Amino acid sequence: MVHSNTTIDEQLRPFPDHTQLPESDGTFVKNFQEHPQSILLTDSIEPVLQELHPDNHYAIGQDSGIYWRETTPPEKGAEAPDWFYVPDVPPRLDGQIRRSYVLWREYITPLIALEFASGTGAEERDRTPLQAVDGTVQKPGKFWVYEKIIRIPYYGIFMINTGELEVYHWEDGTYERLSPNERNHYPINRMNVELGVWQGTYLGLAEQPWLRWWDREGNLLLTGKERAAYAEDQAQQEQQKRQQLVTQLKALSPEQLQELGIDAGLLE
Repeated sequence: MVHSNTTIDEQLRPFPDHTQLPESDGTFVKNFQEHPQSILLTDSIEPVLQELHPDNHYAIGQDSGIYWRETTPPEKGAEAPDWFYVPDVPPRLDGQIRRSYVLWREYITPLIALEFASGTGAEERDRTPLQAVDGTVQKPGKFWVYEKIIRIPYYGIFMINTGELEVYHWEDGTYERLSPNERNHYPINRMNVELGVWQGTYLGLAEQPWLRWWDREGNLLLTGKERAAYAEDQAQQEQQKRQQLVTQLKALSPEQLQELGIDAGLLE
């Protein structure tokens, strides 16, 4: 007997839940910049997502599996973007931190997926369709899955070695490569941000290109550490201005201070 609270989908598809599924597609992280790059994107976009989702209903995946097809083993039916964002879904399932994203159980497509390519980008641009070759089902290419099956509106390929960025937008059933704006950024409209490449250091790594966010006016979105450093710098500048003003006032005579309506005792 099936419990009344079991959905039709679960009755028809006795598929493992997110806690039982592999969290990725089983591949190794390809270079040591991938995780810092993901952290940088997540940390700096958080204030924007808090404004977009005051109810906190959004999820960010970092090298986590998006399951789009039932296979054996399950990870053959998954792709694991290096970074992706899904709007309007709870960040937890049944009170537990998400470990994967099963597309046919949640129905909401990720808005953007980003891949950090270590090589030529051939794997990230692979348009090989799902097909049988000599009776064996061939694993399709990432590009094909994102474009034809998951239909992610924005797909970015960041070439870590060269700092090049390609961004594609899904329109009328296919991906169209976007051209950057005058700032060499790519507007991601539903997020009210721009995506681009920044040259600098992060987490102690040598200066190199990083994928980062800007607001629609072209202002770099800062990480929490950068925001704290900026606030401290502003406070120090204000303190210096006050000290300079006090020094200038102390150089005035009591009569001049009186004319300005300033009590000389307050400057001591």
